[in-house]
Amino acid sequence: MRTALALILLSTLQIQRLRPPDVKFVGTPQNVVEAMLALAKVTPADVVYDLGSGDGRIPITAAKLFGARSVGIEIDPFHLRVARDDMVKAGVGDRVKFLNEDLFQADIREATVVTIFLLPKLNLQLIPKFRRELARGTRIVSHKFDMGDEWPPEQSQDVNGLMIYLWTIR
Repeated sequence: MRTALALILLSTLQIQRLRPPDVKFVGTPQNVVEAMLALAKVTPADVVYDLGSGDGRIPITAAKLFGARSVGIEIDPFHLRVARDDMVKAGVGDRVKFLNEDLFQADIREATVVTIFLLPKLNLQLIPKFRRELARGTRIVSHKFDMGDEWPPEQSQDVNGLMIYLWTIR
């Protein structure tokens, strides 16, 4: 535990403001987080990347409830610190990491599942990155916003009035 805490403290010193965030943080409700991960059929064999991970609830839940390894990509230093603190409290520091990176620049090739809760314009901007970097079979799950006519979802699900969407890289 002391080693994990020391690593968190060291990594906190390395957090920097890269540029302003593209969106204002709005947390995904926990029941939607769990539904997103279930829709993607996350297992312990998966590596879940959450682009714009905010307070880290999706990567932490992926590790804690689904046994997956997970990576949160977050540009905002404040939310990154919160996520790292919550990761330690949840006891999942061996399976979760949070990176201070721009989601458009981050290397996501290791992902088998990608989660997003971004604006429609950003989702559309990510399509070329997804198609270029993600392996066949990688699942992408979005909360609230789809990718328009350019890439219709394979599945959608209403979770108490909130929509989630699923795509698979073919």
